Amino acid sequence: MGNVNRRPQKAECDLLVVGGGVAGFYAALCAANEADVIVLTKGPIKTTASYLAQGGVAAAVGPDDDPALHAEDTIAAGRGLSRPSAVSVLTDEAPARVADLADLGVEFDLGLGLEGGHSRARVVHAGGAATGRQIAHALAERVLDHPRISVREGEALGVWSTGSRCAGVTTESGAISARATLLATGGAAALWERTTNPIGAVGDGIAMAYRAGAGVADLEFIQFHPTALRGSGVLLSEALRGAGALLLDDSGHRFTDELAPRDVVAREIGARGTALLDLRPVDRDRFPSVIGSLEDAGFDPAVEPIPVAPAAHYTMGGVVTDLDGRTELPGLYAAGECACTGVHGANRLASNSLLECLVFGRRAALASLGEPDLPAQNGWPPIPEPLEAVTPEIRRSLWQDAGLVRDAAGLERLSGAPHLLTRLIAQSALARTESRGAHFRADRPHEDPELAGHVVHRSGQEPVLERWS
Repeated sequence: MGNVNRRPQKAECDLLVVGGGVAGFYAALCAANEADVIVLTKGPIKTTASYLAQGGVAAAVGPDDDPALHAEDTIAAGRGLSRPSAVSVLTDEAPARVADLADLGVEFDLGLGLEGGHSRARVVHAGGAATGRQIAHALAERVLDHPRISVREGEALGVWSTGSRCAGVTTESGAISARATLLATGGAAALWERTTNPIGAVGDGIAMAYRAGAGVADLEFIQFHPTALRGSGVLLSEALRGAGALLLDDSGHRFTDELAPRDVVAREIGARGTALLDLRPVDRDRFPSVIGSLEDAGFDPAVEPIPVAPAAHYTMGGVVTDLDGRTELPGLYAAGECACTGVHGANRLASNSLLECLVFGRRAALASLGEPDLPAQNGWPPIPEPLEAVTPEIRRSLWQDAGLVRDAAGLERLSGAPHLLTRLIAQSALARTESRGAHFRADRPHEDPELAGHVVHRSGQEPVLERWS
């Protein structure tokens, strides 16, 4: 990160942003003209999922496109669970957020990409498959230069709650007090044994919010990316298939529509154990970072197809929020992958993730400016008990019992795991006695219209099914 400002143990600010990815940095910039902001990052920018994101940003900016068409595609991918109001906000504001990035110095590639589930070419990329890296760098530079933003590295251990509202967070070196606290901590896909995510993406922010009294939802919906390099976490972007890459079986034959929704393609590959991604039809010069990673791993994509297999990639659920990022705990906000507005429903449409960070990160930042001053604090909170460790056994169990295909027996085993978020994931998947989108149960293979809602967990209560408009 360079030039990170380390401050004493006691700190106060108007807005505390927990997380150093695209959602966190963009939110900080959106608030900083009117507020003093502290950004608390778990590690350097290169360790964030945003930095590794290869997909682009979906937005209806083409002459043949419209936000309403983008909304239709998002809702279709969500299998009847995408919250209509959240989808409208996401797709209506998308073009303006792309324009913001250009103003902030992101240099987008010429042309628009076509990705799975989209009816139009509407995905903007920067540096081919290095879009996340380009955006994260541009935002980080602006954040570090801003006189009203202080960035520090450290790990949030818990949400500091006064009982009636959030007052900040506790860290290993003390506490940070804030009128508003925004969790932008990313998702939980690194809980699974096979993942495209950085190792720290284990849902800490989701667990901390739940322990503090906020609701969490849709935890059964984890998106498995169809094409990770077999035996590694190297992601082979969906943009490659949009540019003409083919999926082949061991006999060299195509077996699926490469641009079908991700849950469909992932299960098609998973049923075979592995597949081959043929990049020979692709203009490989457009994707230098991906091609370089493959060559570093010993493959020559100009000569041979690449072995791929699904891996846990994206968390559709998270901390329940309204359309301005407010959680059920006053003063606490969430945005990006750790949040659940309901926008993705049961299956995220490709390249709506970075867009989600921008749209809802900005809305949360602006809403947070209206939070009242905190009452006088008597001392500082004690450091909470640490979150449960994520062991290799937990990650292996999640892959086996809550992977591409689940059933009640495996989920029952997981529901007794010594790890809070694992238990909540298992209980959510048990409550959803159907198959829908990314959640596929072999013992309940059909969709149930009665379950067209969101499974919500609140501390001390049984999970409930809610319908959001």
